[in-house]
Amino acid sequence: MMNANEYVESLKKLRKKVYMFGEEIRDITVHPFLKPTLNSIALTYQLAHDERYRDLLTATSHLTGRRINRFTHIPQNTDDLVKKVKMLRLLGQKTGSCFQRCVGMDAIITLSSVTYEIDQKYGTDYYKRFIRFLVRVQDEDLMCGGSMTDVKGDRGLRPSQQKDPDMFVHVVERRDDGIVIRGAKAHQSGSVFAHELIVMPTLSMRESDRDYAVSCAVPADADGIVYIVGRQTNDSRKMEECEIDVGNLQYSVAGHEALVVFDDVFVPWDRVFMCGEWDFSGVLVERFASYHRQNYGGCKVGVGDVLIGAAATIADYNGVSDASHIREKLVEMVYLNETMHACGLACSYEGVKLPSGTYYVNPLLANVTKLNVTKFPFEMARLAIDITGGIIGTQPSEKDFKHPAVGRYIEKYLKAREDIPTEHRMRIVRLIENMVTGTGLIESMHGAGSPQAQRIMIARQADLEFKKKLAKILAGIERS
Repeated sequence: MMNANEYVESLKKLRKKVYMFGEEIRDITVHPFLKPTLNSIALTYQLAHDERYRDLLTATSHLTGRRINRFTHIPQNTDDLVKKVKMLRLLGQKTGSCFQRCVGMDAIITLSSVTYEIDQKYGTDYYKRFIRFLVRVQDEDLMCGGSMTDVKGDRGLRPSQQKDPDMFVHVVERRDDGIVIRGAKAHQSGSVFAHELIVMPTLSMRESDRDYAVSCAVPADADGIVYIVGRQTNDSRKMEECEIDVGNLQYSVAGHEALVVFDDVFVPWDRVFMCGEWDFSGVLVERFASYHRQNYGGCKVGVGDVLIGAAATIADYNGVSDASHIREKLVEMVYLNETMHACGLACSYEGVKLPSGTYYVNPLLANVTKLNVTKFPFEMARLAIDITGGIIGTQPSEKDFKHPAVGRYIEKYLKAREDIPTEHRMRIVRLIENMVTGTGLIESMHGAGSPQAQRIMIARQADLEFKKKLAKILAGIERS
C-alpha cells in the first residue's frame, strides 16, 4: 500500500490537462485551490498505515490474500459493508470534508458483480478482464475516479435521441484493438487526483442506446481527456494569503469537482467491461447508486460530527452553552446525524451475497439513507447558523483583523467570553460558515443522485402489495 507521500509523488508522473480560471494548471499537487482536496485524499493513504485504524482502513484481498487499502476492496460479507460505512465516518471526522475516493471504490465494487453476470448470459470475458485490472489497482493502491454522470443535454430525450450525440459518453468507433469513446462526464469528484477513470453508463439504456452502454477503465492522463475544474462558494479565499478566512485550511470543507471531457479517447479491449450490453446498464446503475448512497450514512455523518462540535464550541465561546434552547438544538443535531448513520449501518447489515461473491447492500435502506441526507444536513446547517449568530454572515476579513489601524477594534469588539481569544472565536465562526454555505450541502442534495432518484428507487422496493396483504389479513378481508 502507498503512503501519503508516495501517493502525492505518483501524481507528479501523470500528464493531465487540467484547467481552472482560464489557465492550465501545470502542477496539481501544489495549486492552492486543489491542495486541500489532495490533503484529504492523502489522508486515506496515511491512515491505512496507522495501527489504530488498520481494521477500518485496510482489508485482506480475496484475490491475492495480501493486505490492501479498503478503498480497493470488494466486500465479501456484511462486516465488510459495515466497516466501509464506519471508515467513511472516521475520515469525515478527520477531514470535515469530502475525501473523494468513494465513487471509484463503488465503481469497482459494482463492476465485480455486473461483469460476472454479463459473462454468464453472453459468454463474454469481461469479468476476467476486470479482475486483472482490479488486482493491479489493489497491488499498486491506485485511486480510481468513478465516471458515471453524463452532461445529459435535453433531459426529455434518450441518449440516442439527442441532437448532439456527445451529450452522453458513447462508443464512436470499434476497432480490432479496442474502442474510441467521446462525450463528457459532469460533477466528477476526485477525478483530477485519480490514477484511473472508470467510465459507466448513467442510466438504464434501451436497445437504441446500445452505443451508450459502455463501461471501461481509462488511464486518467490518457490522450484526449481534459479536466475543467468547477468553481465553488468562497473558492478565491484559498488563493489568498490567509488562514482564518478559509475556515478549514488543511482539508477545505468540500472536495473539488470537474467537467471531464473524453475527446475521442482510445481504450484497449482488455480495459473494456461493457460494450453494447444495454440490458445490463440498468442493473449497473442501480447497484452503483445503492453502494454510493450507503456511503452517505458514513461520510456525511463524520462531517456532521465536526459541525456539531463547531456549533457546541461557538455556543461555549459566546457564553450561552448552558441555555436550554442551545442544548435542545445541539441534541436535535445529534439526533439527525445518528439517524443518518443508523440507516447506513442498517443497509449494510442487511446485505446479501450476489452470484459473483460480492456482497450487496439492501437497496431500499440505502436509498432511505441518501434521502435522509438530502434533508438532515440542511436542518443541521440551519441549527448551526442559529446557534452561531449573525456574525456568521458579517465577520470582517483576516486581513482587517491583522491590519495595524483597525485590527485592534476587531480584537476588542468581536470578543465574547473574556477568557476566549477573539481569534479563536473568529476561527470557529469561519469553519461553520464554510461548512454551512459551501459546496458540501449541494453535494448532500445531488451527490449519488437527486432526491427524486431515491424516491423512485424507494417506490420500486417498497412492495406495497405485500403490505396491503398484511392489512387485509388483519382486517379479515383475506386469509394468510
